[in-house]
Amino acid sequence: MSSGPPGAVVARAKTMVVIPSRLASNRLPRKPLAEIAGKPMIVQVWERACEARIGRVAVATDSTAIADAVVAAGGEAVMTREDHPSGSDRIWEAVQKLDPNGELEFIVNLQGDLPTTPGRIIAQCLEPLIDGPADISTLATEITKEAERTNPNVVKLVGTPIGPGRMRALYFTRATAPWGDGPLYHHIGLYGFRRAALQRFVALPPSTLERRERLEQLRALEAGMRIDAVIVDTLPLGVDTPADLEEARRILGR
Repeated sequence: MSSGPPGAVVARAKTMVVIPSRLASNRLPRKPLAEIAGKPMIVQVWERACEARIGRVAVATDSTAIADAVVAAGGEAVMTREDHPSGSDRIWEAVQKLDPNGELEFIVNLQGDLPTTPGRIIAQCLEPLIDGPADISTLATEITKEAERTNPNVVKLVGTPIGPGRMRALYFTRATAPWGDGPLYHHIGLYGFRRAALQRFVALPPSTLERRERLEQLRALEAGMRIDAVIVDTLPLGVDTPADLEEARRILGR
């Protein structure tokens, strides 16, 4: 870690990656335990988080089957309540259990259905918190497929450039935005939080635009919190359907 960027050693000591995971899934039953390249998907995600080398990694779950799979692979799991409305709420419960003295400064939220996420971009997500004023950090990548520009399932980040490969988020939307010539950016649902920002975020009620767009991150923007994004060169595969699962198996089985 000593050969990494400035602040990397400090960040590792003060950072935890938490992976929220539950068994419930309408389109892909028992998704976290689906086999990919000889391992449960949740273990593949845990391994990607470890490859980032930015700090402690834990899986937050309400399922003993998920916890057992992670522990069997050598990982750390923490049991959380079943009734959390979002992954962010589950992560906050896990942080309170794993860091009761408040020693952590940064928490990275890595979704449990992103098994192909390179460790290097998980680490990149932390950068706006280490070297800038952001409350929350995230990732985006430029849209290159024409069909994605109008697909409401592809969330777009609308932001203003603040440096090379860095944007300050102004809005997130399922619509095609912004209008006019220029690139559009596909938001990647991976977040870094300052500990205090995560605590504040989960205490806020769902906001007007959050409900309308069905995008939780809008709650933070409506509350005046700052979200900065790193523009990366890859789009991790989110596993939501059987077809996605087969593609993940192809990618990780190579």
